[in-house]
Amino acid sequence: MRFFCLCLFFLISSLGFSQKFDLKGKIVDEDGVPLESATVYVEKIADSTLVTYTVSEPSGDFELKGATASENLMLFISYAGFKTFKKSISIEEKKEQDLGKIQMVIADNQLSEVTVTSTRVPLTLKKDTLEFNANSFTTRPNANLEDLLKKLPGVEINSDGEITVNGKTVSDIKVNGESFFGSDPKIATKNLPKEIIDKIQVSNKKTKSQEFTGKQGDPDNKSINITLKKEANKGFFGKATVGGGTDDRYALNGTGNFFKDDMRLSILANSNNINSSGFNFDDVYGMMGGGGRRFSGGGSGITKSDNAGVNYTNKWNDDIRFNGDYFFGRNDTRQKNQVQRENILPDSSYFENSTNFSNLVNDSHRGNFRVDIEFDTLTRLSISPNISINKSSSDRDSDSEILDTNKDLINNTSTSEIEDVYSSDFRNSIDFIRRFGKRGAYLQLRLSSSYNRQKNDNYLYTEQQNYSEEGPKEVTIQDQFIDQDQESSSYQASISQRSVLSENLFLDVSYDFDTQKQTNDRMVYEADQDNEYTVLNNSLSSKFESKSYKQTPNAGVNYEGDKWRINTNVGLLNTKLENTNYVSDYSYSSSFNNLYARASVRVSPKKSQSFSIDYSTNVNVPSISQLQPVEDRSSPNNIFVGNPNLSPAYSHTIRGGYRNFDFSTHSGIFSFFNVGFTNNTVVAKTTVDNTDNNFTRTTSYTNVDGAMNASLGVFYSKQTKKDEKEFRYRLSLNSSYNKNVGFTNGIKYNSENYAVNPSVRLTYAIEDLFEINPNFGISYNSSKFSISTLNEQSFINQTAGLEITTYWPKNLVFGNDISYNKYGNVSSEFDNTSILWNTSLGYQFWDKKAILNLKVYDVLDQVIDTRRSIGDDYVQDTNSLVLTQYAMLSFTYNLKTFGGKSFGGRGGRRPPPPPR
Repeated sequence: MRFFCLCLFFLISSLGFSQKFDLKGKIVDEDGVPLESATVYVEKIADSTLVTYTVSEPSGDFELKGATASENLMLFISYAGFKTFKKSISIEEKKEQDLGKIQMVIADNQLSEVTVTSTRVPLTLKKDTLEFNANSFTTRPNANLEDLLKKLPGVEINSDGEITVNGKTVSDIKVNGESFFGSDPKIATKNLPKEIIDKIQVSNKKTKSQEFTGKQGDPDNKSINITLKKEANKGFFGKATVGGGTDDRYALNGTGNFFKDDMRLSILANSNNINSSGFNFDDVYGMMGGGGRRFSGGGSGITKSDNAGVNYTNKWNDDIRFNGDYFFGRNDTRQKNQVQRENILPDSSYFENSTNFSNLVNDSHRGNFRVDIEFDTLTRLSISPNISINKSSSDRDSDSEILDTNKDLINNTSTSEIEDVYSSDFRNSIDFIRRFGKRGAYLQLRLSSSYNRQKNDNYLYTEQQNYSEEGPKEVTIQDQFIDQDQESSSYQASISQRSVLSENLFLDVSYDFDTQKQTNDRMVYEADQDNEYTVLNNSLSSKFESKSYKQTPNAGVNYEGDKWRINTNVGLLNTKLENTNYVSDYSYSSSFNNLYARASVRVSPKKSQSFSIDYSTNVNVPSISQLQPVEDRSSPNNIFVGNPNLSPAYSHTIRGGYRNFDFSTHSGIFSFFNVGFTNNTVVAKTTVDNTDNNFTRTTSYTNVDGAMNASLGVFYSKQTKKDEKEFRYRLSLNSSYNKNVGFTNGIKYNSENYAVNPSVRLTYAIEDLFEINPNFGISYNSSKFSISTLNEQSFINQTAGLEITTYWPKNLVFGNDISYNKYGNVSSEFDNTSILWNTSLGYQFWDKKAILNLKVYDVLDQVIDTRRSIGDDYVQDTNSLVLTQYAMLSFTYNLKTFGGKSFGGRGGRRPPPPPR
């Protein structure tokens, strides 16, 4: 902790040696009416470098604070439809200045000067969108989209590449309004070069239908749209990497992107044996072990992967759009783990130890396509087919033993499995929308379907030796062929209409129908005397079918104003279940009626501040494995059987949030809360048969009431910039509470779990010199049970990290990433601390188009995957095979050509300003 306090003191002190200024004023139009969300910014006169910026309040007032070594600055004020205001400011003579009322002038048709100046506006606030100008934010040479996003206020990117904006998750990134390789944002952030980006638009995530109809998006998820520079729409960019290392480690990666007006073609390919998908390539850390910065070496096991993908987007005649992508992947994964587990019963406990090995080879094909046809400006038809095919084969072996309370041997079991799996999934949706006028009325018809099939061929062989006080008993052998065929098909239809009652007030009426059919044919054949699998085991075989029907008629009145948004939808949620077991000639049906409700209130006193609260209900239908009433004895010590009489779970959820970002200080506070109540929750009900002292667990499922969950989070971030120096910090506090109902050996109990997680992350950077990112977090966890014999506990886990990247001397990039973990819930038999240190040294040459990089994964050779997991009625320690220390030398070449010119050089540096 002392280390982080010293870092904080040093970083803040280093920003203190600067010339501070404070500019105030009030922005009005020609009639004296205040202008809200006007962009106010200052630049250095010498080279037009952005110093700082803010936006005006609803009253038109603004305050612009900053620090710079420059004595004179140029002030700009920009607002849509008005000429850009500019004024030279001397801060040497007077650091605090009140500029009084600034009257904006409506723009005329002579827009040459306005256009030149407005292209440099760093930030624009629109109705639901925050738009950043990429050229206003300086980055290092050859920077990518991720480097640019880290410069934006309110944007955070963790070590795994996951993005949040104002505390909300970014779930997709689009390029010029179209998807870029599906829904994985990291493919775009790692592969799009900063030089070709014009604007970054951040908004609530919207479906294509919501974009076309103008309905509000999902406030809990953010979407980022990248608009490219005009010259970048005709050109090519890509890069290729080849690397080899110790222990026969290797990594190959290549990307290529071709743009021509509305057409975009992108190709990705990679091959490696370092647990990386390869598409999320980092110029500093490369593809190092599943991202290069993730503790435990990219997860359990060692994977050799080969992947390739292609994405194509085009538009014809301004009314037909097409977007499609195809992926192929082959993963060869080898895993090994050792497990020590204590199972806690109400009156005793017993132990289970096992060693497991598996090797899985999986081939996957995935295609996603979308066609949008606009018959006119008010009518659109969208068709979205998707297909996925997987074929895998695996070998699995395990040896396990059961011991009683005194750790005397009860039985040991050896299991060997060979399994082939083939699965296919096809989905399609058709969406038709007709808008009526420009006030927001529309009619929407949506049809969708899906079909999934999975076929498993599993050869299972087990030998179980039981023991008693007299000694070993007879060995039980299980030699079976399991032929399982699962099918699932679903159809959804919905029709909805929005009518305009008055300005910003709408009546929404809709009807949704959803039907799903699941079948599972599981035939178990025993080996005969000739070792042929011809004897059908009727007690373990079944042909089970489950059907569900959901109907949701609903209506609501919705108000969507600039400051207030109130949405209400109320209806009936009718659910019907039909279950049939054809082997035992058994059928069961049930029907449920619940209230369907959706309500939300969102208040935005100003565009940078909002408060929201939402309420919703939902129904979750049990899975076919939870319903199918046939025993699964694949593991002789753990038997599973479904319950066809389960009811759907019905939940109530209340969510809320508050955000307030102060552009004058570049600081913001964001908070959220969630509370959920669920009735008829489907939970596992396990009993242990100890009549013959064999401790066989049988698990079925049942419905319980009383489950509850709640969470609360608060985030605060602040950014300070003085010329080439930047300092930012982020404080966060997350907490959660979960109340669950479960069973231990058939006895019902209640459990309560609490968690509190404070953390801090700092960033200090000097342009073209270095960047430092220390972080520290604590996780406090506590659990309590209504049965005193269960495992109540309280413990604290600690994490700390330090990322240091230097860019000096010129063309040399040196990166170090250190992660420290201390676990409070690990048994004394294991080390409760671990340090992972990755390092990289890269040299740029050939005009920064080429990089020669030496990387070392796990410098201290300490990475392990030993962890303790604690459930309501068990404690389990697991040690797994992981990727260990290696070194790799790689060569990367970047190519960027647009409009016949090669891009490169300083990211974000603008040419000298036009004559004034």
